[in-house]
Amino acid sequence: MIWRSSLTQLKATLPNKKKLLEELGKDRLPYMTPVDADFHQLWKSRYSKLIFRKSDTVPEELHQMVQEAFLTLREHDCFFQDLVRIKGKDFVTPVSRILIGNPGCTYKYLNTRLFTIPWPTEGYDIKYCSPQIHDACKALIRLNDYLHIEAVKALQNLVETKEINNTTVIDGEQNFATSLAEKGSVSKDESSCCVQADNYRCLKNRTSYNMTLLNYMDPLQMLYLKQEPYFGMGDMAVSWHHDENLVERSTVAVYSYSCEGSVMTESDEQILKGRDPAVWHVGLKVAWDIETPGLAMPLHQGDCYLMLDDLNMTHQHCVLAGFSPRFSSTHRVADCSRGALEYIFGRCELALQNLQTDLDSMALSLKSLETAVIKQVEEIHNEVEFEWLRQFWFQGKRYLKCTDWWLKPIAKLEEFWRKMEIMFSAC
Repeated sequence: MIWRSSLTQLKATLPNKKKLLEELGKDRLPYMTPVDADFHQLWKSRYSKLIFRKSDTVPEELHQMVQEAFLTLREHDCFFQDLVRIKGKDFVTPVSRILIGNPGCTYKYLNTRLFTIPWPTEGYDIKYCSPQIHDACKALIRLNDYLHIEAVKALQNLVETKEINNTTVIDGEQNFATSLAEKGSVSKDESSCCVQADNYRCLKNRTSYNMTLLNYMDPLQMLYLKQEPYFGMGDMAVSWHHDENLVERSTVAVYSYSCEGSVMTESDEQILKGRDPAVWHVGLKVAWDIETPGLAMPLHQGDCYLMLDDLNMTHQHCVLAGFSPRFSSTHRVADCSRGALEYIFGRCELALQNLQTDLDSMALSLKSLETAVIKQVEEIHNEVEFEWLRQFWFQGKRYLKCTDWWLKPIAKLEEFWRKMEIMFSAC
């Protein structure tokens, strides 16, 4: 399940944002940073599912691998600004991105579908454009594995401290083992073991990241950055949002790498009250709440943070720009139920079941002319064209900078599309 479709989220967001800004007028809501006395109390009470890991807790070898991967991908021009649609208007994102993850997966945000550069995966023949890009993708899957383990630990700790309970962890799914125990089919001890196994399995599913969306931005190269509108936090690289198209209650993990040392990393004077504008921050707020102060957490080279359980549903976050260039790797459990090759190939095969070939003339014809069948084929035909082929080719040859892996499956989709075109001509 996904927490909310982008369209539904946008419809709900617009009136809420307008109403909130009207209520504020020229005033600004309060927010806190670590320099404020009540910061940690606010964090613990209202943002407890934000888990922060300072860089010195991450293995040095992993830091080196990941940071070299970022620089390699930038040197090979693998980061691209996306054209997205917001409120019916097209915008180019200030942040440049690249999606790396499981082969055949895609991720859609703001009406734009990104296609994964596949990381090295057993059973897949992936040819990279250079050994350096192979090593970069390999480093990111190493980071992915590390963050998965850290996220499972963090969720287990939340369960143990009762900040989320067992019923929340298993996400409302029927506890089969418990029901059997109540009926006497298994012992309570056996039931308890099954419950723990179910909980661990669910924790693992919510942290089994299938992709990472890499971001890069150099603020000094930007002509204009939008100002944070509610708290007066300053320049925003990414506006307030919920991450979309994720498995419900799944954890988002972020590794941040700001290229400190390339410019002044701390300002001599606090231009903005609270946060240092030279330092990158992640901002958090309770969604559409004007009572709870916001939170601005500084991000230094190699810091990580996790957004656990339902934090992405109940809160919004933004990224506040510093002065130096910054990379981030945002690991997520994307809902690929409608965004993987396996899905769209299955849809095509379903449509083509209505196509038959005459054994003598080899002419193609339709098995059924029923309205419902034709309508289904038309829907699949449009989905292939507008959700996949046009999205892929519109983005040009960006993926060829890393690998040609997508060319074969896209060619297969084009062949399916041509056959469906023939089906319509036979109607």
